[in-house]
Amino acid sequence: MGKRTEFLYLNEEEMIKAGVLDAAHCIDVEVELFGLLSSGDYRMGGDKANSHGIMVSFPKESPFPNMPLDGPDRRFMAMPAYVGGRFNVCGEKWYGSNIINPSRGLPRSILMVMLNDPDTCEPIALMAGNLVSSVRTGCVPGVGTRYLARKDAEVCVCIGAGPVSKSCFEAIALEAKNLKEVVIYDLFKEKAEAFAQSVTEKHGLKAWAADSLEEAVRLGDIISVAASSVKPVNMKNEWLKKGSTIIFTGRCNIDEEYFSSAKIYWDNPRMHEVYYEEHLALPEDKRFINGIGVQVYRMMYEGKMAPLSEAVGLGDVVVGAKEGRVNDDERICFITSGMPVWDVGWAYEVYQNAVKMGLGTKLLLWDSPYLN
Repeated sequence: MGKRTEFLYLNEEEMIKAGVLDAAHCIDVEVELFGLLSSGDYRMGGDKANSHGIMVSFPKESPFPNMPLDGPDRRFMAMPAYVGGRFNVCGEKWYGSNIINPSRGLPRSILMVMLNDPDTCEPIALMAGNLVSSVRTGCVPGVGTRYLARKDAEVCVCIGAGPVSKSCFEAIALEAKNLKEVVIYDLFKEKAEAFAQSVTEKHGLKAWAADSLEEAVRLGDIISVAASSVKPVNMKNEWLKKGSTIIFTGRCNIDEEYFSSAKIYWDNPRMHEVYYEEHLALPEDKRFINGIGVQVYRMMYEGKMAPLSEAVGLGDVVVGAKEGRVNDDERICFITSGMPVWDVGWAYEVYQNAVKMGLGTKLLLWDSPYLN
């Protein structure tokens, strides 16, 4: 007789009840996870245990009538990780993305998270993952704000008015205690205006939509780049004032002079080293084109900046191994590409809440495994 195995299924409504939208708590959990990144108490996929994930992409043309074809944001992706410390759990975020989904009444991306016992490998939980991913994505800039932004920052600039940008702002607003004004820029001004109105109604802050990217950026103490555009945001060094903190959650290009003078922090330099090596494996005309931080990769490749082996991760700042902001005049750049460590850690925290609250549906994998 083998071992009976059950796991918990949590739908989106149950995830909300279990606290998945609690950004303040998520920021604190992400701080813990940054500490684990610094110590190395984690694993991700790939030979170096630092791969963001593995993607299934599609061809532009196919002889197979049912095969999906390439398009903007058209993919499936598996993102596995082990998270140590008090979490001690394995898991995976699995998602598909199709840019036409909103016209079907669906989110652009549809995500699930699976958690597993790291020893027996049994499933622990299967849960709706969209809100896990959205909230943890926003809360990483919240951690960046806590450790890197000026304490007296008054103006937050949001580049992009989509769901990710909104999630980033909510976390930034929790950490920027002296925030007074929010400036939003989006290619579609009506979206920026709607975002601004929601900020004023929810937070009581002055919020408005800028007519141009330059107008917005010149005002920012904290600049959150989270635009979903396929093309990167292009800024000029002269637009960014002394003491500003810019957070890359989306792609952004700035004059090289900025990166040579600003202090740069990374979410996880080890993961970016893997990204960098993947770019080097591409044909030369395809390197350093797509991805967050690729402009900096190119500068490293050209010998204009120190290599990633010398880069500073935010986790090292969190644990006190490296210094963060030293004075109010420093311009700081925080580059974050996301990683499954955060999804798995936050999902496990919400799962524990759900168990305490008696939420979810137990599903039977087997009473006794057939193959034993």
